[in-house]
Parts: sequence; structure tokens; C-alpha cells
Amino acid sequence: MEMLLNNRYQVIRTLGGGGFGETFLAEDTQMPSNRRCVIKQLKPIQNNPQIYQLVRERFQREAAILEDLGGSTDQIPSLYAYFQSEGQFYVVQEWVEGETLTAKIQQQGLLSESAVREILINLLPVLEYVHSKRIVHRDIKPDNIILRRRDSKPVLIDFGAVRESMGTMVNSQGNPTSSIVIGTPGYMPSEQAAGRPVYSSDLYSLGITAIYLLTGRQPQEIATDPRTGEIVWRQHALNVSPSLAMVIDRAIAYHPRDRYPTAREMLEALQLGAVTMQPTVPYAQPPAANLPPTAVTPQYTIPISPAALPQPINQSNGQRGIFAGSLIAGGLIGASIIIGFAINNKKEPQPIAQSSPLSSEQATINNQPQNTAPSVKTQRPDTTTRNEPQDIVTPVKSIFPSPSAPNLTPTPLKSETPSAETPAQVDRPSPEQAIQNYFATINKREFQTGWNQLSPNYQSNKRLHPNGYLSYIDWWGGKVESVDVEEVNLVEASAETATVEAQLEYSMKTGKVVPSVVRFSLLWDAGNSRWVVSDTK
Repeated sequence: MEMLLNNRYQVIRTLGGGGFGETFLAEDTQMPSNRRCVIKQLKPIQNNPQIYQLVRERFQREAAILEDLGGSTDQIPSLYAYFQSEGQFYVVQEWVEGETLTAKIQQQGLLSESAVREILINLLPVLEYVHSKRIVHRDIKPDNIILRRRDSKPVLIDFGAVRESMGTMVNSQGNPTSSIVIGTPGYMPSEQAAGRPVYSSDLYSLGITAIYLLTGRQPQEIATDPRTGEIVWRQHALNVSPSLAMVIDRAIAYHPRDRYPTAREMLEALQLGAVTMQPTVPYAQPPAANLPPTAVTPQYTIPISPAALPQPINQSNGQRGIFAGSLIAGGLIGASIIIGFAINNKKEPQPIAQSSPLSSEQATINNQPQNTAPSVKTQRPDTTTRNEPQDIVTPVKSIFPSPSAPNLTPTPLKSETPSAETPAQVDRPSPEQAIQNYFATINKREFQTGWNQLSPNYQSNKRLHPNGYLSYIDWWGGKVESVDVEEVNLVEASAETATVEAQLEYSMKTGKVVPSVVRFSLLWDAGNSRWVVSDTK
């Protein structure tokens, strides 16, 4: 192709074309190396002298922005020059040697999850920088992301603002406006299609791009939920981990308020999801008494994970005595769990040692500030209200068959009154200290250790942790800066259960400080000699 643009750029071949013009690969004949470059030719949609002047002014502004962006990161092509010729506008940019994501999928097939995750992690800092300049790309898709050959880094090309300037026109009030919508159907969200893009519109497009890389399906080939408008894509990528799927789901949420508000937050979620999770320490759960649940007065709460509300603790109003359970393990997996007795103990509880201040688990955050003491205090149970003597003890029996011992006979429990001869009671930490240690772990950002201090039932509660460990670290790692434990009081305790009330102060990453009073239910994990959190309210 013999074409010399601006008496300088020798066109080698046409790379593409569309309604706004064409894109060429060219050589710069005025550079000693004949450096190759990409030239975008842009045509105004209206041939009007007044409009042409507006287009030129806007084009120059957008070209200056491109120069700034390309000069600050090597993942956006550098702007070499721009010029006008015969009523048309031209942008000269760095030629990135490599292949688009579309070409890579067509040539090599689907990408692995790790490859997709790496592309996202490399692109999100670029988007964060672009958005910091108050710019929305508006046309992120596989065709506009090139994997650079020399280092395999993704490079973001073809910003929409320059093209949009070609659609400049004057409205009925005499003000300049754009008559075109930039974006690609399927890859742009609804607000962008309506001409109102926001920063999370780019995150939506990036999420749809990730789905294409994982499934090979274009957006039009994937169904949407007719009630919510959400994209139903997971059935086409069954091997994708829940952590990555959750990040993509949030990025492609129909409404902008349900997406990640910033590229930084999406990046942090990806990085947290990539953390290798150690298996939870096995927990021997004591049998639960079959007691009717008590109605709980609704409270304003922030749950253990942001997606759900805490569940009420099962506790009888008629009996406020001390409950106990017993676990008999014969060294066999699945050995029968024997009997849980509801025992009303007439004896005074043992004195509880004082504990010291530390920090917190996300649980209930009340909607009113609390008066908190400057130091941590521990109180004995109120024996007049919580340990009233009862005349009747009703045993509650729960027997589960075991393959190894089908006819196992329940063995009565020994008295649960602590004695000096009981080894389990000698080195047992107090429930208050367990709560303080838990929050100290959270404040040290040791989230896996903190997660392992929750009972399995509490971990697997889908209302509290809809995405398991990822929901947990999304809260603690993404939203909470630290928690101060201002006061810890023991409410009641037995050999196997305890209830502790803590006054907490959450320091959020937004800068907000939120006071809270949280009541923790604890279970004694005899196998690991520790208390674990079983519920909060």
C-alpha cells in the first residue's frame, strides 16, 4: 500500500476500520530507525464548519490526555504525534508487538484461571491510574487488550474519548454535546449504553472480558436472568474457583452500586482470593441440647461477613442454668456422640481471672454509641439472675449410630462441677481471654488463624459467610482497619459453653469509628484445648 501521511508516515498495511475511520500500521520515515507506529484516522460525523471547530478543540484535549496517560505507564501506548489533514484527524501511537486476547483465544483456546487472574491483576492498577485522571476507558474488550510479546504484559489500547470527539454536535440550546455512545454491545453495561458511564463501567467490561477468556463465549451467547438482569455464566466455567467467580460476579453486577466502586478494591479482592488457605483445624463439636429457640429482638447489626445477619443464640427462657455436653471419642472417625444434659447447677461458679485489652471480630455493631470504660474488666456471672436453683433436671438424649459401634450404650456424664483434680480445667483459658486473643489475631492480620477459631458450623453458615473464607477476609482485610476491645464481661459459663459480652470499637478503612456491643457464644473444643466462636449477636 503506497500511502504517505503528513509527508512522513509510510503506511504498511491497514489494521482495521470502522464508522470513525481506519487504523494503519506505518513507518516513521523521519526517524533513523524507521520506527513503526500505529496511526488512527478519525472522521467527524458532521461536515459543518462550526462543528468542525468544536471537534478540533475536543480532539486536541483528548490527544493531550492520551499523551499524559501513555507517558506514565508502559501498559498504555505512548502518543508520538497528532495532526489534521484534509478535514480528518490522525493520532500516531506506539506500536505494541503482540496479540490481542481475541486472537490468543482463537489460536490457543481457553485460558487457565491462573492466566486470567494474572491478566486482571496486571490491568487493574492501570485502570486505577486511568480513573484517577477522571477518565473512563469505555471500550474494554478482548480486542482492545494486547498481550505484549516481549514480556506478556497486557496493554490497554483504543481509548474511547478520542473517538467520541468525532461525534460532537450542537444541541437545541446551542451547547456542544456528543451524538454517539462509545462502547461495544455486550461488553458495556446499561448505564454506559445510556450515555452515562461511571468508573465501575470499565470494571464491568473487564469482568465480561474475563468470562470470555474462561468460557470462549461472547456476551450474546450467555443467558441473563430475566428478573434481575444478572449474567448467568458459571455453568460454562465449572472449574473456576469460587473466589475468582465471586470477584467476577461482583464486577459484572447489573447496577453500579453493587459493583466494586474502584479498581483498587477489585484488585484487593483478587489478591485476597489468591491467598492459599490452610485447612481448618479439625474441631470436635459437643452435642447441642435440643432446646426451643428464643425469639430475639431485632438489632441493627454488621455481621461477621457483610452479606448476612447474625443468627440468634439458642437459649431457653425457662431455664437459665448452665448447659453441658459431653463428647466421647473412641479413637474412631464418626464415633457416637453420646448425651447432652441440661443441668441446673446450684453451686457458685468458679472465679474468673481478669483479662487485658486487645482487639476484635466483626459481629454486631449497634446503631447507638456505647459508653465504654477505659480499661478491660471481667465480671463474675450474676448468680442471682442466671444461676437460680431449679428442682427438675430433664436429660436430653441424642444418639448417632456409628459403623464401628452400632450398639453403643450412652454413658452418663460425670458431674460438671470443676474440681482441682480435673486436668482439662487446670490450663483452660478463660472465655474472655479467648475473645481478646481472637481479636489480637485479627489486628495482626492473621486471618487464617482467626478463621480457624470459628466453629465449623459458623464457618459454613451461608448467611454469614456466603463465600466462606473469602467473605471473611473481604470484611476483615477489605473494610476493617482494626478493632479495639474496650471491655469484656463473662455472662455465663459451663464446662462446654460460655457467653461473653464485649464492648468494641471498629476503626473502618473509610475513617469511620463505630462503637459496638457484641455477645459471643463460645464452645469448648476439647480436641484442641481452646474456645471457638459458635455465634454472635
